[in-house]
Amino acid sequence: MEEKNLPLLLLDNSSMMSVLNEGEFRCKNMTFEEAKHVLDIHDESDVLRCFNNSDIETIIFDYLGAAKKNYTYKRIRNMRVEQDAIVFKLYITPSETQPVIQADDGVEAKKIQNVYVYCQYLTRLA
Repeated sequence: MEEKNLPLLLLDNSSMMSVLNEGEFRCKNMTFEEAKHVLDIHDESDVLRCFNNSDIETIIFDYLGAAKKNYTYKRIRNMRVEQDAIVFKLYITPSETQPVIQADDGVEAKKIQNVYVYCQYLTRLA
């Protein structure tokens, strides 16, 4: 079979929903270490960022520790057969406690929500 040079897609909650228009997919949870490894083995030119969310970019580069790369942004409507993606899923819950802290400049800040993230590996099979 001929090798296809399909870019790895980086998706968030909403961009994942847009690529699932048609086809058969396999989706599995992945650890942060696995996500970092996949990002590290791909060249910058082999990855497309399909979201505009600076919080997720912070997660990728600061929390996962992936090398800072300037991935090209492209809105994708459909994944191609045999194309892979890493999905960064944000899960936000209200805060059960709402402590008030003093920020550096003296203003009070109140915790209102908890933000969680997990990663999935998505492949279009057919």
